[in-house]
Amino acid sequence: YEIRLSLVGSEMCIRDRLEIQCNQIIKGLALDDATTAKFIPVYKQYMEEMRATRHMGACRNIANRTAADKQTPKPLPTDAEVEQAIKARFAQSRKILDVREKYYNEFRKFLSPKQIQKMYNMEKHNGDKFRKEMRKRQGMKKQHDGRRHMPQGDVKK
Repeated sequence: YEIRLSLVGSEMCIRDRLEIQCNQIIKGLALDDATTAKFIPVYKQYMEEMRATRHMGACRNIANRTAADKQTPKPLPTDAEVEQAIKARFAQSRKILDVREKYYNEFRKFLSPKQIQKMYNMEKHNGDKFRKEMRKRQGMKKQHDGRRHMPQGDVKK
């Protein structure tokens, strides 16, 4: 289940990544045409709900930060803020579990438990590869940002 790592992040929209991942799982599970026809709409809806659930707090935090906020160091959070963040993560974890359980029951209508477990393993593997590539790109960006401040004569091409 190979991911096209050259098209990660903003270069590739969520729909494209979802399509690639869906096709990889279909191939990895060796689904027949009838099962594939059942799998695709359920999987896409499952992934959309999971994506929305995972990002329910992150998008709010990012949207509220201004350019000036990004330049100034964040003050240390209060105990109340830390407690609120922990409780929000608990709520998010419960919601993710609810979505997974809901869709497990949907997938179970046409997949075996072993197939579902293999699908989960493939998702985890793909997520790990995606995160690794993003960390690598962020490291490359930091190195590149550091070079911008060099005099023109020192820049290698």
